[in-house]
Amino acid sequence: MTPAPTQHSAPAGGPGTYRDQWGIPHLWADSADELAFLQGTNAAKDRSWQIELERWRSEGRTAEVLGPDMVVWDRFARQARLDDTARRCFDNLDADTQRWCGQYVAGINQALADGLRGGPEFDESACTPEPWNPWTPLGVFLVHHILFSTFPNKLFRAHVARALGDDAVSLFSIEAPVWSGSNAWAAHGSTTDTGLPLIAGDPHRLMELPGVYQQVRLACPEFDAIGFAFPGVPGLPHFAHTGHTAWAITNAMADYQDLFEEDLRRVTDFTGERVEARGAEGWEPAVVSTETITVRGGEPVAVEIIETARGSVISEAPDGGALSLRFPARVEGRLGFETLLPLLRSRNVSDVETAFDAWVEPVNSVVAADDSGVVRHFVAGLVPQRNPANRRLPAPAYSARHAWDGQYVILPRTEIQEFAVSANDRTAGGGDAVAMEFAPAHRALRIRELLETASGPLSVDHMQAIHTDTLLGPWPLFRSLLSGLDADDLSREAKGLRLLLMEWDGRMNAGSHHAAVFAAWRGGLVQRLARHPAFAPLHEPTGYCPLFGPWLSVASRIGFALETLVVRVSELGVSVAVEAAAALEDVALEESMLNGSSWGDRHKLLPVHVLPGALASTAPTADLGGDTGCVLCTESLPGVDDRSFRGPVARYVWDLSDRRNSRWVVPFGALGTPGHQHFADQLPLWTAGRLAPVVTDWSVLVKDIP
Repeated sequence: MTPAPTQHSAPAGGPGTYRDQWGIPHLWADSADELAFLQGTNAAKDRSWQIELERWRSEGRTAEVLGPDMVVWDRFARQARLDDTARRCFDNLDADTQRWCGQYVAGINQALADGLRGGPEFDESACTPEPWNPWTPLGVFLVHHILFSTFPNKLFRAHVARALGDDAVSLFSIEAPVWSGSNAWAAHGSTTDTGLPLIAGDPHRLMELPGVYQQVRLACPEFDAIGFAFPGVPGLPHFAHTGHTAWAITNAMADYQDLFEEDLRRVTDFTGERVEARGAEGWEPAVVSTETITVRGGEPVAVEIIETARGSVISEAPDGGALSLRFPARVEGRLGFETLLPLLRSRNVSDVETAFDAWVEPVNSVVAADDSGVVRHFVAGLVPQRNPANRRLPAPAYSARHAWDGQYVILPRTEIQEFAVSANDRTAGGGDAVAMEFAPAHRALRIRELLETASGPLSVDHMQAIHTDTLLGPWPLFRSLLSGLDADDLSREAKGLRLLLMEWDGRMNAGSHHAAVFAAWRGGLVQRLARHPAFAPLHEPTGYCPLFGPWLSVASRIGFALETLVVRVSELGVSVAVEAAAALEDVALEESMLNGSSWGDRHKLLPVHVLPGALASTAPTADLGGDTGCVLCTESLPGVDDRSFRGPVARYVWDLSDRRNSRWVVPFGALGTPGHQHFADQLPLWTAGRLAPVVTDWSVLVKDIP
């Protein structure tokens, strides 16, 4: 049932798009449906190339525009049935949500009809946007999250088990080797200077250009919310403040996707040829079709699509078989979009919780608060009950013991009386009930320490400062390794570097020479381990789809699991002390390590973009502090590349006492058009750890000219 409208003040200029000094859109419409239309129109104008690229990805059509290199993605998107899943989920939406989503798409299509969807990227790539389908926003959301969970890690574990033996799999755990670093935390009003809660956080994803999140205000007589939208998706699913409620999410690290090892055979009889898969009760028919990928500058590519009773086949397997992927959205025909409109309407934390009851995937750790002072932490989404072994490796398709039983795990909910901290860690994510591995606890422990040791009641300034803490969580382990080295066996230069590191405070500041030396030594250690004969079998071909190459990179996985390997690599007959000393000698030969170079010289922002031609050269960059093991989680690949390709794609502080005290920032800008004044104008703020004020006064905003 739709709640009774709550009248919010309207801007004097009436419905339309208004902007603050950063170009952030503030949208006002006379109803929720009209607002969805306006949000779609705005996304189509401000992020035209970005949303069309995501649409092509969801439909497996990027090679049409970007050429042969994109065939590997398009093949996966089609084999995984992303567009078909989006359509199925849209068809299953309730009438109100379906209409609301449809209005968002209508807004995008109206912008196209009005000639407002051009841009230099389209001009340079000689392509044009097309009308969207009603289900396209669900496909865009799937594209952002289909590889967001843990199933690619199962491919690497299977490769390790084959190459080094089953016992070696756990050597590569960092709890867990994943590319994730989001933080969210909440302070109960009993700890703040206003007596009401504060929420803060920073989602960490690929540093895509334009940014993956769009700051936006969505306002109508019924609700008035500010937050971060996915361009191409209606509402504010992850981080928002309605004036009455605020919420923030991190990846709960739940294991909700399974890979199944499929035995397939082709059978020909009087009915023709068919494909069968071996299930728990014997051979059973698979659904088979063929699609053709159009390739710019290349020949068309035919793709066979096979779906078994477990899921869609997405990759070959090393033994000549195939791997199918099973995930809740495909199984249930639901993605969780029923959550989005109720979130905007929420008046208290219970409303937020109820809204998230409809959430499916990805599974999120949610912190929420309201202006009555209630703070709660809960995990939202669907985690299937099944054999725990499914979480570790691909499961045999023919085994009934590994099948899903149709039930889902009951996820935790907690009332918060002081602090809630969620940083992809085991405690926040729900523990063994939802996953096998989580992110290391370093960030969560450090955030809690900073909250508990703050001088005086917590303020917005306190919360903002936590974002940029650079203390390296795993430094004590590495310092212990260095202290255990026999200095007599080191050269004079290596001794000097060892002493320099032993006096370091462990802070990965951009201007720190000590941090640069540490990073060089750590990278050298990763490289030496990767080249060690004990790991040689891992360099053999995996037999999996090339799309999963980043998850199967030996050097990258050693870098992520370095803490575990430092402690346990001797189980493979490797002396970590010998390799650490040799890495120190390697660093001593680097002139840059002896002339005072800084961490920021090595650790530069590396935006991930798919921009055509000359536009790619306009990508902004900056010297960065932080590191994977810091609260300021600017991730790199030790031993591979010290530049940061993943990091805080947004930062925010939500004040429940007065929304006008809230702050936010993105790494680039509000608009997605290269060369526009708001394309990257927030980068100096973001780099310096500053946030822009949230503006709520319509009278100081400027209305777009129609």
